[in-house]
Amino acid sequence: MTAMSTYKAIRKNPSATQAETQLLASLRDIPVSALSDNMHRNIGTKGLSPYHRPSGQTMAGTAVTARSRGGDNLTYLRALEFCRPGDVLVIDAGADLNNAVIGGILTFYAATIGLAGIVLDGAIRDVAEIRAREFPVYARGVTHRGPYKDGPGEINVPVSVGGMVVNPGDLIVGDQDGVLAIPQEVAELVIQNARDVLAAEARTMEAMRAGKWDRSFIDVLEARCNN
Repeated sequence: MTAMSTYKAIRKNPSATQAETQLLASLRDIPVSALSDNMHRNIGTKGLSPYHRPSGQTMAGTAVTARSRGGDNLTYLRALEFCRPGDVLVIDAGADLNNAVIGGILTFYAATIGLAGIVLDGAIRDVAEIRAREFPVYARGVTHRGPYKDGPGEINVPVSVGGMVVNPGDLIVGDQDGVLAIPQEVAELVIQNARDVLAAEARTMEAMRAGKWDRSFIDVLEARCNN
């Protein structure tokens, strides 16, 4: 998988370099909201929901991307071969909800080969089965209607899920609040800034417990309003 292929119905590109293990470990200890606050608060998925059993850690992995027409999962079956342990499979199914493109079987297989999660802008099925597991699955909706398997599609190309652009190799993080993509080159800065945010929030909570929360910032915010 070192060269681009246009074999039959699927355009295939090699997977991007995986993020370092320590970097991913750091992300698993940080809530997505704290990371999002340090990316201008305008990046991240909209309209996708978590369907798995909540976990104490943030999902974190390197993006392997796939895109196909709505309701067809041939490309996603092939894309699993491009995924390595620790990757997150990010699927652009065009927000189509007419047919589920993954369900209990494929998510189970993804977990057995060590994926960190699946993010899908489309529909899933077998929700009760998926909810019983901690393996992260994010999707736009649910339908019992199964997929077609005809293609065409693309693997490891830029995609859009929930209004968020994801490039192959981006760091994908997710928790019960949603999913965020972080370019690898800015990840360390975002992590450090997020840790600073969490420390500041902890100080605020302590001040609240002590009845000493300084609320003067509200006066400043109100004074700057000019409408």
